[in-house]
Amino acid sequence: MNRSASVLVALFACVALGGGLLSVGVSDSSASPEQTARGIVFHDVNGNEEYDAGDRPLPGVRVSDGRRIVTTDGKGEYALPVTDDAILFVIKPRGWRTPLSENNLPQFFYVHKPNGSPASKFPGVPPTGPLPDSVDFPLTPQTEPEQFQAILFGDTQPRNQQEVDWIAHDVIEELIGTDAAFGVTLGDIVFDDLDVMEPLNRTIALLGIPWYNVIGNHDINYDAQTRQVVNETYERVYGPSYYAFDYGPTHFLVLDNIEWTYNSAKGEGAYSGGIGPEQLEFIRTDLEQIPQDQMVVLLMHIPLTDTQDRHGLYRLIEQRPFCISVSGHTHTHEHVWITDKDGWEGPQPHHHIINVTVCGSWWSGAPDERGIPHTTMADGAPNGYSLLSFDGTDYKLDFRAAGRSPDYQMEIDAPDVVTQADLSKQTISVNVFNGSEKSVVELKVGDGEWRRMTKVDVVDPKFQRTFDREAELLAKKEAWRSLPKPKPSTHVWQISLPSDLPVGTHSLQVRATDHLDRVFNGQRILRIE
Repeated sequence: MNRSASVLVALFACVALGGGLLSVGVSDSSASPEQTARGIVFHDVNGNEEYDAGDRPLPGVRVSDGRRIVTTDGKGEYALPVTDDAILFVIKPRGWRTPLSENNLPQFFYVHKPNGSPASKFPGVPPTGPLPDSVDFPLTPQTEPEQFQAILFGDTQPRNQQEVDWIAHDVIEELIGTDAAFGVTLGDIVFDDLDVMEPLNRTIALLGIPWYNVIGNHDINYDAQTRQVVNETYERVYGPSYYAFDYGPTHFLVLDNIEWTYNSAKGEGAYSGGIGPEQLEFIRTDLEQIPQDQMVVLLMHIPLTDTQDRHGLYRLIEQRPFCISVSGHTHTHEHVWITDKDGWEGPQPHHHIINVTVCGSWWSGAPDERGIPHTTMADGAPNGYSLLSFDGTDYKLDFRAAGRSPDYQMEIDAPDVVTQADLSKQTISVNVFNGSEKSVVELKVGDGEWRRMTKVDVVDPKFQRTFDREAELLAKKEAWRSLPKPKPSTHVWQISLPSDLPVGTHSLQVRATDHLDRVFNGQRILRIE
């Protein structure tokens, strides 16, 4: 099975009764003859990416085939068995950097497919030829402090070059010059057209930092008839679809939770959320070698709670005091605390973040003055990205709305004007984009007292009005993609206005305190007649 780096796994056919359903399940090392890959991990002193005079072997560095993990010996050497469908990769240690491609994609892997990928709509890996005598991994030293920041892009998901250009103007331009250590796209890198990966990579590369990628359900080869070959194009461009690396004191595990089944009777495939036994074995082996007091971050596409075999993963992480996970996929922004209600057995709930998407609601909605759709997500939050900051085992997530000030953290929905007679009928809604069940949101009118608002699971009323207004315009053949149907938001709070407010112009002030005791503020003007 070519579950990206699972190189010793062959196709396992599971035929459902009467359904002709094919899936990949267990390894079968007899699928192709094994060879032994050997190589060296070294300090690439002269930067030519070849092990030569003056370079220094690096002992104690981990190398994997996607299931097993070995450690280089005193001479910096390793050995792993491989088949003719294999990916070997180095697990980048703290204080070291792998080479980068011209598009700033980390080159930490070697793909071994002597015959190349099978034919498909989007090309996979070309034939790599015989296994080299030595598969080497060059590293160069870099400073990695306790405190650092990573950029998180949920679903960039462009369909074409025009949408790549929207990403460039809406998000990339404002991030040029960032001091983040690296960035990650959390899957759905593109929208089914895998040829769009290249122009998108060129655009993100302008940020000048290493950029890692997670595979999403729109990044696979949909003409694949087996799970074995569904990742071939992704592997050509980005390498293994699950892997690990260290940066500073933090250990990152990138997961592939896109399962693929093919119904031979219907001649069509479908994806679901799943990890699979081989990947779980890699995760188990990896975490056994990571100290309990080290921060671990799991990066995936489909939310953890929508991953079918998540409970096996729960058993591997639930006793760790410092572990979080991040996903995309739903085109909302949410903080989820996983508890025993979902079968979690750890002493503390697990914090899972569903990250805001760069494409928002798939580049839908009326265009703004730049010609870019406003693409508000179905939970009423704007499109954008997150900044995940670390300080040892402490972390914080900051929400950034695309093209807006960092201070834009909420939307206050209130009328422009209301009569005194109607005051008691008015409800103020506040959408705190990065809010959660642990947030406290309060409202103050003028010099009055702070009043605590009530968290409600409702559709954002302002987004509902936008949806309705644009639906009317689209009925008149206006030229833009329609918004997704509004759905209940996990970060809306409401309160009624005081009934005794005098005639005049009043300021509405909102303050939102998150689970880290950080306070965010918003204001709106209300006129009473």
